[in-house]
Amino acid sequence: MGHEQTTVPFTVPSFADDVSDAVVKVLDSGWVTTGPQTASFEQDFADYLGAAHVVAVASCTTALELCLRAMDLPPGSAVLTPSLTFCGAINAILHAGHRPVLVDIDEDTLVPSPATVAAAAERAGRPAAMVVQNQGGYPVDVPALTEAAGLDWTRVIEDVAHGPGAGRDGAHAGSSSYAACFSFYATKNLPIGEGGAVATSDQDFADRIRATRLHGMSKDSWRRYLPGGSWRYDVRNVGLKANMTDIQAAIGRAQLTMLPRWQRRRAELVARYDEALAGLPGLVLPQRNLDGVRHAWHLYQIRVPERDALIAELEAAGVATSVHFIPANQMTAYRSVLGEEECGSVPVTDRVGEELLSLPLYPGLSADGQDRVITALTEALRTRG
Repeated sequence: MGHEQTTVPFTVPSFADDVSDAVVKVLDSGWVTTGPQTASFEQDFADYLGAAHVVAVASCTTALELCLRAMDLPPGSAVLTPSLTFCGAINAILHAGHRPVLVDIDEDTLVPSPATVAAAAERAGRPAAMVVQNQGGYPVDVPALTEAAGLDWTRVIEDVAHGPGAGRDGAHAGSSSYAACFSFYATKNLPIGEGGAVATSDQDFADRIRATRLHGMSKDSWRRYLPGGSWRYDVRNVGLKANMTDIQAAIGRAQLTMLPRWQRRRAELVARYDEALAGLPGLVLPQRNLDGVRHAWHLYQIRVPERDALIAELEAAGVATSVHFIPANQMTAYRSVLGEEECGSVPVTDRVGEELLSLPLYPGLSADGQDRVITALTEALRTRG
């Protein structure tokens, strides 16, 4: 790829002005792993969401696996998951010892509908759990999908990797689910670099995840080394090494103060795209039916025919793009695990997946940069038309 020609990158992470100072303070404190900053970040993020409990972990992928482990499902349980998702979400189900069951999507929202969930649940027999994802930042209707799956709400995990910032009916996405998993990867709306979190309303569930994120130990090192603390601990379940560090947490606390401003900027960029791209031949804009819904606009996903050729044309014009995602059922490893019949059960995903294209969308995208994206896309599509 000609990086020297790409003058409009697909994404660039934004950082608060005081991030460097926050990191230096942690370094100067002498405590850089999981400790007081992590606990403070958990409380700050819980306050932002309006959630009862937040547990900070290493990534959204580990958050998903930790939640599935904490549910104590029978080994090999069927877990519903969108077919249009990141590979990490499928891996989490497999690493937890369970069987992914693919759910097709609605082509307007790019997320499962009650009808596609019900069809997948019937195919699975009796699913034990479900992961639902806010694709691109569109908040799913978790209660409706839970009912369609025939599951208790304590068996549904909301994957909010493409938030925070999304909301439904006035509440933040993830704030009212039994378990919600977030990502703070470098490209996300709240970028730390790496990291994730679980939000839950259940104290016992949060405590189990808190222990399992650090090998299943009954006390982390911060509590062991506090004045009066004891070096003794127990391992009560076989856990993971999936904790967040205080360096990450300090970055996250600074970043969280900027999130509302960054979300407003994303909305401005989306409005500009909507206005400039409406009516272009062969182009389908993102979901517009947003009554009662606050889109996080993590991604601006358009649909176009001959997508791969368009990617090359935009790259030649100095515009980088991306695709979210290659459907899970098209991946070699998952095809061998799931089988041909299961992989062939998601026709809408297969069809729409060939047309999806994500345009640059991030708070630091300049007006000139966005104009260049719009001009390159417009010229490419009108030449085709």
